[in-house]
Amino acid sequence: MASAPYDLWYWAEIPGRGEFIRLALEAASIPYRDRAREAGSDALMRDMQSRTGRRPFAPPYLVAGDLCVAQTANILLYLGDRHGLCPSDEGSRRFAHQLVLTMMDALDGAHDVHHPVSGSLYYEDQKAEARRAAEPFRHDRIPKFLDYFEGVLADGAGPWLLGEERCHADLALFQLVEGLAYAFPKRMATLAPEHPLTFALRDRVRALPELAAYFASDRRIAFNEDGIFRHYPELDAS
Repeated sequence: MASAPYDLWYWAEIPGRGEFIRLALEAASIPYRDRAREAGSDALMRDMQSRTGRRPFAPPYLVAGDLCVAQTANILLYLGDRHGLCPSDEGSRRFAHQLVLTMMDALDGAHDVHHPVSGSLYYEDQKAEARRAAEPFRHDRIPKFLDYFEGVLADGAGPWLLGEERCHADLALFQLVEGLAYAFPKRMATLAPEHPLTFALRDRVRALPELAAYFASDRRIAFNEDGIFRHYPELDAS
């Protein structure tokens, strides 16, 4: 375990990509400071602007002494290696990383539904395009991702993605399913019976005793319409 808390930098107002990191840190009781939650998102902007050399492109990023690690999947790989959040054999480490990268693809797709034209425009400025983007994402992309993770779980030897031992990818899949269920509740309710192993994993993570205090605290930021997963009723359908 780190001798001093990590500094996690991410936007203070949304769960977003930062929540995937928080879940790993909280589940493993790894000490950290959620710096923008303490000092505000303006402090995050100042910290990013102060960095030079091997600096992050965007949050989230994790600071450990002189080391700054950015990109969600890369941070989880780093924490997994350093804190035993994944089996140590090469095949398991690489497959867990592959799974998280796939989840980040799904995350990007969910974001692009409500901002299909540009992230710099308001949702209200691209509602027609969002309606058009939502239908193929709901009916094609979400099932394709869920089918993949369901197949991984069906092929495995245990209740988790890598078998009997839980890893950081399981926590990430929990957050992905939770986010999709928030954004597209009707569609996810339709798909749940077809993906029992994936939704059972979601429920298993939700019930972890090591996360109970976190889930009950204000450190767990609720999904909202400023984040990556947004619920606009007009974009959802069964």
